[in-house]
Amino acid sequence: MAIIKGAFQMTGSIRGVSFYSMRGSDKTIMRTKGGASKNKIKTSPKFEGLRNHQKEWAGCTSFGSTARYALGGLHRLADYNLTPVLNGMAKNLMKLDTESEVGMRRLNLSAFPQALENFNFNRKTPFNSVLRVTVPCRIDREKLCAGVEIPRINALNDIYNYQQLPYFRIIVAMGLLSDMERDDTHSIYKACVPDLHGYSIVQTGAWHPSQSILQPEVVRIEFDEKDCVYVNERVTILLSMGIEFGKVGFTGEPEAMKYAGSAKVIAVG
Repeated sequence: MAIIKGAFQMTGSIRGVSFYSMRGSDKTIMRTKGGASKNKIKTSPKFEGLRNHQKEWAGCTSFGSTARYALGGLHRLADYNLTPVLNGMAKNLMKLDTESEVGMRRLNLSAFPQALENFNFNRKTPFNSVLRVTVPCRIDREKLCAGVEIPRINALNDIYNYQQLPYFRIIVAMGLLSDMERDDTHSIYKACVPDLHGYSIVQTGAWHPSQSILQPEVVRIEFDEKDCVYVNERVTILLSMGIEFGKVGFTGEPEAMKYAGSAKVIAVG
């Protein structure tokens, strides 16, 4: 069944053609149905190459979904769907493994950590255009900790409050991602360091009025000391930062507004 949403806009399907919309796009997307049967794809020798790519894609989607946890929940501030982008990034990382056969290629983020460096969660309002101050930071891999030096902030000058909301707060998250490899025995892609893969900790600052001045502070964020023993060269550390805006809630206290804010990965270690 197709649903008309407005002039020349619709969702649903008509005679084998599907119409749907995606967050981050104001266009209606059209796709035709059909193709080879599932059984043919699963068994025919002609589709062996496709099956190998499907195996790898399963690893890519596993990486993409886990990466959101490593971002400490800051993906909620994104103004587009991050997951397909992270999936595609994982596929590009797999292509860099030229030693393994297709279907068995590894996902070695640790060899190319720059893939996620300065990764912006927003396209319309990038983080540096919303928080207009330089924020030095440092990651200590050995101690699994990080420090973020937030300078003096004059909210009227240094913050682009694009929705004109009365409150804002700053959030810092540190997360961990492991390289992944194919476990053909169990027909899955698995993390090389499963004890840390997708883990994160978050420091959420207090709410401040949108016309206030914040004094400099250093935000220190660290994992439990017992987690340090699992860290090796196959683990990548992500340090992310976001600014979130809010309004007065039902109880009279500030509460976050959905999709009101901006965030990015500020350092990779």
